Amino acid sequence: MAETLTDALRDKIVAQLETCRDPEIGLDIMSLGLVYELQIDAGNVLVKMTLTAIGCPWAQELFDEVKAKVEQVEGVTECKVELVYTPPWSMEMMSEEAKLELGFL
Repeated sequence: MAETLTDALRDKIVAQLETCRDPEIGLDIMSLGLVYELQIDAGNVLVKMTLTAIGCPWAQELFDEVKAKVEQVEGVTECKVELVYTPPWSMEMMSEEAKLELGFL
């Protein structure tokens, strides 16, 4: 089955999100499992994500980075970032590679 435009756009957005690093842990937000949902509607993108810790002092900087990087993707008109706390983030949400890098495996 051929890849749709939305699938291609999603792949480009995910690639951009993989360049956004958690300022405390130093790993990308995708590997850490911080992005819970990605909605794309005619160039408008909504990123629903969480933090490793409630009250993270770098939260706004991270959200600003996510917004800016997603908006750099060709085909994206606007990006909004929504902070969600459900489900609560846990180490189980990390990729195997992230767990290995942090010494949890």
